[in-house]
Formats: sequence, C-alpha cells, structure tokens
Amino acid sequence: MAKSGKRRAPLWARLSAIFGCVLMVVAGGTLVAQQVLVSRYAGAVETGNLLGAPAANAAKPASDIKGPLNILLVGIDPRTDEQTPLSDSIIVAHIPADMKQAYLFSIPRDLVVDIPPFEKTGFKGTRTKINAAMGFGSSVGNGKHDVVQGFELLAKTVQQLTGVPTFDAGTIINFNGFKAIVEAMGGVTMTIDQNVKSEHLQPNGKPRPRLSRCADNSCAHPYYGPQAEYKKGTYHLQAWQALDYVRQRYGLPRGDYDRQRHQQQFIKAMAKQALGRDVVTNPAKLDKVLKAAGKALIFDGGGHDIVDWAFAMKNIRSDEMTLIKLPGSSIINNGNYRGEELAPSAEDFFASVREDRVQDFIFRNPEYINNNAA
Repeated sequence: MAKSGKRRAPLWARLSAIFGCVLMVVAGGTLVAQQVLVSRYAGAVETGNLLGAPAANAAKPASDIKGPLNILLVGIDPRTDEQTPLSDSIIVAHIPADMKQAYLFSIPRDLVVDIPPFEKTGFKGTRTKINAAMGFGSSVGNGKHDVVQGFELLAKTVQQLTGVPTFDAGTIINFNGFKAIVEAMGGVTMTIDQNVKSEHLQPNGKPRPRLSRCADNSCAHPYYGPQAEYKKGTYHLQAWQALDYVRQRYGLPRGDYDRQRHQQQFIKAMAKQALGRDVVTNPAKLDKVLKAAGKALIFDGGGHDIVDWAFAMKNIRSDEMTLIKLPGSSIINNGNYRGEELAPSAEDFFASVREDRVQDFIFRNPEYINNNAA
C-alpha cells in the first residue's frame, strides 16, 4: 500500500456530511465497507429535478464532474404540501478548477432582488425578498405546493443575482433532518461568538407560547415568556439548541448577517464532527448518522448520483473550506424595514466566482473572509 503523509478518513464516513453539511469527502477504507454503507446512504437520499434540467441529461460518466463547480444549498423549515415553502437559508458553494478547496457564501434571505418570471406557475416576476422565490415557483394547483419545483425558480433567481450561468448540483436541506443528524452524532461542539436570546424556544427547549392576538401571523414578534439563551464561548450543544441558535436573527446587531455567520459556523462544526473519530470508529453511531443524513436531503446532481459527487469531492476537507461574508445593509424607508441590499463590491465578488478567481479576490479583499466562522 502506498504511503501518504496524512491518513484519510473513509469515504463512507464522510458521506454523512456531503451536501447536508459540506461538500467534502476523501477516499479510503475497505472496498466492502464502502460499497455496503455507500449503497445504504445513497439509497436513502431522495432525488429530484431541482435544477429543471431535462431527463435526457441523466446517467453521465462520473469523470465528467470537473471544476470549477457551483452548488446551491437551500435550507427550509418543515412544510406540508399545502403550505407555501420559504428558503430560510441559501448557501452557494464554489469549487475551483483544482477541486481542492470550497468557498461558501450565504445569500441573505431578506435580500431584495428581481425574481424572474416562471412559466410553470404563470408567475410574472416581481421585485421582493429572495426567500419568496421558492414560494412563487412551488404552486402545482389545488392549493398544493412542491418544494422541488420551487427550488427551480429560486435557482434561476440566484443565477440572475450572481451571474452564474448554471448550478452543477443542488440540494434542499430540511432543518428537522439536520436536527436528526446532530442527534445521531450526540450533539455538536461549536463556538458561540455573541450572546443570543431565542425568539422561538424556552430554556427547556419547548416552544414559547404565542399571543392570541397574533394567531393570524400578523405580529412581527408573536411569542412571550422565558427565552432560551446562548452565551459566548465554546459548548457542546444538544441538537435542539444548535438548530435554535442558528435560526435566530432578531435582537442581533447585524440581524440576518449575524445569522448567516452562525449558520456557516454550524455547517463547519457539524462537518468536522461528522468526520471525527467518535463517529468514524463507532459503527452504530455512524449508521444512525448516515440514515439521518439520507432523510434530510433532496438532491440533484445534474445527471450524477451522490456517490459520483462523493468521489469527485475527495480532496476537500473541512479545514479547506473558506467561509465568505457578503457585505450589505438594511433598507429602511420612512422608518420601516424593507429588506437587505448588498454593497456594490459584491458584484466584483460574483464576477470572481464566475471567472474562477475567488482566491485572488479574497487575497485583495481579505475583509470578505469570515474569520469568526472557524
């Protein structure tokens, strides 16, 4: 066996993190173990035509997955098919041509953008917050909604915003599924960088009661009573605590920008732990993580299955992910909050993504590196 300077974690161990946490996997382990666990995990992942590509594009050779690549990751709260879906977390992963690194940047959910027309629903297009795009694209008639169809319009909206001509893969991540992954891992250790109070949960993890006058969802802050609190420092959080922490934006100095940073911190911490010895060498825990990860995702690999993508991402590790913060500010009209807008320099960053020169851009603009997301 050839020697290497660093032992790589087995492929099957890292599949618990791919597309749910990060796009990073490395080769290794015994072939039998890989085949058994990979097949179990891949079979558990729901697939869907998120990107709107024709079915004829399916079954491409795995070798076709070459950088540069752009992947769209969208987190949603649980919804029934009778509820309009909203994208609560929008993250783009850019993989350079050398396939050795990943750059992750978040799109603010309240960013005001032009949402393009969408023929499938008869939507004519409008200018509003980007998290509404999935809802405008999701209607399938009779009061029903399809998040897979909604993802397609959201992807077109993000493409229009960034100028990225197409996404090579995409995934919908159900936050309840994320919770199940963290529970399977026994919680997650992460650094909390600012004091946060929960809008949604009590200190015991139960939902805060809602004001009766807010039953029609007309109140900006419908909850009352004691709040769960998260203090600065490094803690091992239970699943409900981690998910609650990364949902919060009210009361934070920079609102949704602070929440984006916390979500990036969570992704990186979750990926690191999923690849840690406690999971990799514990077959029972690993099996639970794999099953939970499979149930958390809806995946579109652009004609490639998730195993092909796993091998393609084999050289990317959690410490080789650079987390990007896009500069922006709130839009206030007559004292009323209207949403978010990006700083003009974001256009230069998007150009660097399209032209695969992000490393050069952040070298010249180090303020874009999210140093607090380690």
